[in-house]
Amino acid sequence: MNSAVIAIHGGAGTITRAAMDPQREREYTEALEHVLREGQRVLAAGGSALDAVTEAVRLLEDCPLFNAGKGAVLTHAGTYELDASVMDGATLNAGAITCVKRVRNPVLAARAVLEHSEHVLFAAEGAEAFAAAQGLELVEPEYYFTQARHDQWQRARATAGMALLDHDAAALAAQAQAQGNGTDPIDPDRKFGTVGAVACDAQGNVAAATSTGGVTNKQVGRVGDTPVFGAGCYADDVAAVSATGTGEMFIRTVAAFDVSAQMRYAGLSLEEAARRVVMEKLPAINGRGGLIAVDRAGNVTLPFNTEGMYRGIARVGEPVNVWIYG
Repeated sequence: MNSAVIAIHGGAGTITRAAMDPQREREYTEALEHVLREGQRVLAAGGSALDAVTEAVRLLEDCPLFNAGKGAVLTHAGTYELDASVMDGATLNAGAITCVKRVRNPVLAARAVLEHSEHVLFAAEGAEAFAAAQGLELVEPEYYFTQARHDQWQRARATAGMALLDHDAAALAAQAQAQGNGTDPIDPDRKFGTVGAVACDAQGNVAAATSTGGVTNKQVGRVGDTPVFGAGCYADDVAAVSATGTGEMFIRTVAAFDVSAQMRYAGLSLEEAARRVVMEKLPAINGRGGLIAVDRAGNVTLPFNTEGMYRGIARVGEPVNVWIYG
């Protein structure tokens, strides 16, 4: 088995098989495959795990199918607030940004924090000023707009009147389905919208990156697990993890770090450590979602406790594999 490998996720959630059609499935499949091939190419050329995950998440941010960058969800005020993080397992260097409204690719800003700042996390206007100083592209908020996200926000405001955590939208989703509005293989009103990547390079170093537009109709200023190291993103010399789900629960369980900790201190395998976090610890406090993880040997696991998760794996020298359903 070639240890150089990259895995990605595009969010977890409840699958609406009735809403799936061949064209829509092909759009998601092709998008995931494209991102994986580009990450695979970085690794095959001898690139670092850090470079591979940064490029993969940048591409996911540019794809309007996912809730990160272009296609991000809206806050209660109808604005955008994006988060991203990057961590290098070889050095424990890390960078994150939160609540930015004008950075085209938040993951590149997070990478810049990692490489060019003594700090780890920048927020809001300070994060945008730092990104601009690094020469990163700033955009007008309209750049993030997609009609599907705008419609989703309006449904949330009309029906919920408060932050619409995806798993709490069963009635809304059922109503939309009954009206024939379901067009997303993972129901857009019940999907945990985060993207992420983990990789192991030819040197056995691992890295992780995570990015999100947040939660539909969330209160302005709310921060989830994505930019919180140890919660939604983590990498050390044992494993790299990127998470997607109910962010508050991933923060409370320090879910991403817990995978590595159980491997280091209890001697568990990557698969078993991740399984315990996703299938036991998170559900104990009603945490839903999933994660992707890789260890230094190139083992990969992608557990989730929802009915599905956009996900895929690309090992150097082998075919790309992607999945949507459980």
